[in-house]
Amino acid sequence: MIKVIDLRKGKDSDIFESLASRSHMEHGDVLRRVEDIVNNVREKKDKAVLEYTAMFDKVELSASDLKVTGGEIEKAYTKVDSKLVEVIKKARDNIKSFHKKQKEKSWFVSEEEGVILGQMYTPLEKVGVYVPGGTAAYPSSVLMNIMPAKVAGVDKVIMTTPPGKDGKVNPVILVAANEAGADEIYKVGGAQAVAALAFGTETIPKVDKIVGPGNIYVAMAKRTVYGYCDIDMIAGPSEIMVVADETANPRFVAADLLSQAEHDVLASSILVTTSERVAKEVQKELGIQLEALDRKEIAQKSIEDYGALVIVDSIKDAAEVVNRIAPEHLEICMEEPFAALSWIRNAGAIFLGNYSSEPLGDYFAGPNHVLPTSGTARFFSPLNLSDFMKKSSIISYSKEALRKVKDDVILFAESEGLGAHANAIRVRFEKE
Repeated sequence: MIKVIDLRKGKDSDIFESLASRSHMEHGDVLRRVEDIVNNVREKKDKAVLEYTAMFDKVELSASDLKVTGGEIEKAYTKVDSKLVEVIKKARDNIKSFHKKQKEKSWFVSEEEGVILGQMYTPLEKVGVYVPGGTAAYPSSVLMNIMPAKVAGVDKVIMTTPPGKDGKVNPVILVAANEAGADEIYKVGGAQAVAALAFGTETIPKVDKIVGPGNIYVAMAKRTVYGYCDIDMIAGPSEIMVVADETANPRFVAADLLSQAEHDVLASSILVTTSERVAKEVQKELGIQLEALDRKEIAQKSIEDYGALVIVDSIKDAAEVVNRIAPEHLEICMEEPFAALSWIRNAGAIFLGNYSSEPLGDYFAGPNHVLPTSGTARFFSPLNLSDFMKKSSIISYSKEALRKVKDDVILFAESEGLGAHANAIRVRFEKE
């Protein structure tokens, strides 16, 4: 049974600490094993990758088998429902359109005569996209990770994904990758794939950044290689928070809470409402809808351990709960949802209105579904175009412009005890 928490009249709860604890589990043994894998791949390259593929994926491949061929991609299209292919294309176009709007331009400005300052934007050269394999296939994650990189102008997008026991990649994953514009695809999974992308092998190119979801081994591998290359984030368990007033539809709310609960037993689904009636009706609906779910056991444990129906005095109080938890997904199911938006500070993606259900963001609307979790929406943003761009500062001074400020720069350098810095300015005027 989901917990009901009453925060009216200044009451508090330990739910905040409980939610925070989900992503602070000890992974010492996993981290040590991952570090061994990463170091082995760094040293032995393809040989280690192939050994781990045989060990973990139970498939024997040679180095020449690792790269997916054009023929394999063509064959994948014959195995995927044509209607699904069309939906993938529509979603791709929506994602592309949204991320195009995030583009920033290089700029230059003349501060005064002889001084030009600016900022230059350039895309990363090579990006690695990790896509989970196994029994599940997530073409939506393929699109969400590849499309912003392509829109940003990344030269090469290198995708890795585990092979099945038949040595092949799930067809729908190949179709999504091809539609998104992946330049190269390799049949490698797990920590060994992350290490291969970070350091390069004889077959797999070294990249500048690695993005994409994965299990705890993939997450720990990304953490281990960070610094040798960039990564997007270390994602925690999924979460949704719904803010509702008395006009909300309890059946809709319950369905949306369960849409995240079915992900993982550590997923968090929370309703914050000003209506005790809505809370009770949502509680009833959860019991009814749980019975029809294929992933009932997972969703039920998630709801019992990390779900809650929170009752507050006002929508402003609800916003305070939101900002304290900083949820990955936030739905505002109110008569006037935009009215609450000005109070929201911390949330990954915000869905406004009773018909803006969270799965729209997962699959189709266009904004990225790679979102900050575990309270990190306080300081992280969704995956976006800037994750695949870097900025360079531009500085240009004429001799006359430098002459005006040379004494200031020399004084500053000497105050820090850096005589060579001061001299680099002074030598330009030593004949004067």
